[in-house]
This record gives sequence, structure tokens and C-alpha cells, in this order.
Amino acid sequence: MPKIFGAALLVLALAAAPAAAAATGPSARPGQTPGQTPGQTLDQASGETTGRYIVTLQDAPAAGSAEAAVDSAVVRAASMGATVLHVYRHALHGYAASMTASTAATLADEPGVRSVEPDRPVAIAAQSVPTGVDRAEADLSPTAAIDGNDTRVDADVAVIDTGIDAAHPDLNVYEAGGKNCWLPILPPVDRHGHGTHVAGTIGALDNGTGVVGVAPGVRLWPVQVLSPFGSGSTSNVICGIDHVTEHADEIDVVNMSLGGAGKDDGDCGRTGSDAMHRAICNSVAKGVTYAVAAGNDHADAAGFVPAAYDEVITVSALADFDGVPGGLGGSTCRADRDDTFADFSNYGRDVDLIAPGVCIRSTSANGGYSTLSGTSMAAPHVAGGAALYRATHPDASPAEVKEALVAAGGMDWTWPSEDGDGIKEPLLRLDSF
Repeated sequence: MPKIFGAALLVLALAAAPAAAAATGPSARPGQTPGQTPGQTLDQASGETTGRYIVTLQDAPAAGSAEAAVDSAVVRAASMGATVLHVYRHALHGYAASMTASTAATLADEPGVRSVEPDRPVAIAAQSVPTGVDRAEADLSPTAAIDGNDTRVDADVAVIDTGIDAAHPDLNVYEAGGKNCWLPILPPVDRHGHGTHVAGTIGALDNGTGVVGVAPGVRLWPVQVLSPFGSGSTSNVICGIDHVTEHADEIDVVNMSLGGAGKDDGDCGRTGSDAMHRAICNSVAKGVTYAVAAGNDHADAAGFVPAAYDEVITVSALADFDGVPGGLGGSTCRADRDDTFADFSNYGRDVDLIAPGVCIRSTSANGGYSTLSGTSMAAPHVAGGAALYRATHPDASPAEVKEALVAAGGMDWTWPSEDGDGIKEPLLRLDSF
């Protein structure tokens, strides 16, 4: 599937390294991105899915009035001929809808409307102790307690992705907590594999078979925002964030292996039109920690969101083939140098941690296992680490979780190698968690 980067296009960080990305997508109709809703077209210049918009409302002074305002706005949009697709009540107040450009312009001028922004397409960016778990020293964590016995870490992690294979015998999937924002009439079942791979790195069971995750047995909440072809829209992603925020008293950590062109607006979307930033900020304010992929473009992460957002933990990828420092491991699934900055990974001041992201073996859809590379694989190592910390520090804020992970990180990896900046980020290390 081709990646189309525009000023505001949102694209998931590739599950596999860029060289392997082309094999993941099907053919598209002329003028249509794979996975795009039939009948809609993609404006190649702007990266917008024409006819779909995200409407964000002004904050109401009280919860009850906010609910009433959302309901009233939805009714108003429907009366103008709009087809409402998602209603947001938790991470932000508003809705997503299909409508004409003239209707969108009219709504933008109505009292109580903060912003109306075009919807954007999104697309995916891919028992032994896996090398990443070994290198992050999760196998030495007293909370993870990895010893082949199925004792489970008491934490909840949401995976905003392609869904999770709930029937996989190596995963503890909390099906009742799931949500399908891509196609709400279906359960969030992973028919792509990306979300299940991410989930396994976070929390595959310590049960003596398959692989083991960083935080074995955590409750995994499947939040599907992408189609089986790995594509969707910004409105779907916000729907996922909204679901997480609704359950912020239960969910500790979120993994979002996604990113796209954009910058941190510096004020959590309070001005301008960045509904996703506003939603994430509101979710973080309610106590949920977000781990996100830095991206696979070998460029400064400051030009990609949500990686550029200060409120999340942004993760770059390390090439590690043997699970130990020293740079002596021979390359396996792809050509890279052991113990170095992955040659595809984004970099920069917005990156908080580096974690293993090359040739990572984990669970896959249909009960299997697979090996993938990408910052999509690095981020879930950090999400698992955050879950370990929250399991022993249940009242820790997202800022405190981030501070603890960064403070515990090590510097025992080869630098600068392929790193494109003058900053050596700490390597995830969890032996004290």
C-alpha cells in the first residue's frame, strides 16, 4: 500500500520495516485508498477523505449540559442532511459525520462549535523469551515474574489498532471491554495481524508455550480502528480514544502504533483544529498513559503526530538480534547492525525512549506467531513496561509513569549509529520494575 504524506495526513507507523510495507495492501479502485469506504474519494493533494468531517464542540460548564449539547448538535447535523458516524462524549465533545462542504461551512459558524475539520485516512505503518523482552530485561522484573508459570500482571492495556485475536491461546483478551470503531456492528476481531502482534509483545502469557510478553497476562482491551486491510480514518482513531477515556478508571495504559505528518500545536488542540491531540490530552488528564511509535521514515519525529505530542511516551526502535548488549548478534530477518539505532526509525527531541523493534517475534492472528520489524514493535515494549509500573504504583499519573521509565533506562547501546540527531535516548530497562 502506498503511503501518501500530506500536511495533515495521518498514517499508522508500518508494522514491518519500510522495505516490506508494499506487500501489506490490496489493489485500490481508482481514486480510492485500500480500506476506504466505497463511494468516498481521497483528495490526493490534501490527504482528506472528501465528504467526512470531525466536529468538535465548545466545552460545557457541567457534564449534564455537555451531554445535552452533544445530543442537540447531533440532531441539528442530521436535520441538515448529515449522516452521523461517531458521537464523542468522553475524550472530547462532538461527532464525526458525512456531509456536504457547504453544510460543514454552515456548522462551523454555529454557536457552540469549536472547529470543523476534514476527516483523514489512516493506514497501518508488523515459548521462548523474545529478544526484545530479554533486552528490556523484563525477564528480570519481579512484577513480570517470568518463570513459565501463568501468574498474571494486574493491569489493563488497551490496544488501539486492527483488533486482537481474542481466541489466541497465548493472550488474555478482555472481550467485554472491546470496541470496533471501524465497523461497529462487528466485534473487534483482528483479521490483519498487526494488533495481535502488538498485544503479544505487551502481555503474552507466561504459560510455557509460544512467547512471553513484557507484562505477562495483562488484560488486553481490543479497540479496533482499522480495517482488515490496515486502513481507516482519524475519526475512527478518536472513537477509540473516546472509548478508552470512558473507561479511564479501568484502563491503565494504551498502545498506539500510529503516526502521520503534523506538529505539536503546543496547547492540546485548544486552538486550531487538532481533535486527536485534544482527545489524547483529555484522556491523559484522566490518568491514562499512552505509548506511541516514533514512526518509520528515518526523519525527525517532530514532524509526525502523535509522536510529537509531549503528553505521550514516544518510542524509537533499536536493532537487537541476541537480547544482550555488545553488538555481537548476527542479523536475522533483515539487514541491520546489532545494538544500533534501526535504520528506518524516526528520531529527535520528541523521542523519550528507545526499545527493541527489529525482528520481534510475537503472537499473530489465527492463533499463530510471526516476526515483524518497526517502531510499531518497539512501542508495545514500553506499553508493557508502563503496565508493570502501574501494577505496583496504581495511583501513578501518566507523567510519573513516563518519568520512571525514562529514569530507569540505560545507555548501553551503540550510538550514534543510524540516529539522525545529537541525542542519545535511554534504552528501556525494566529489571527494577
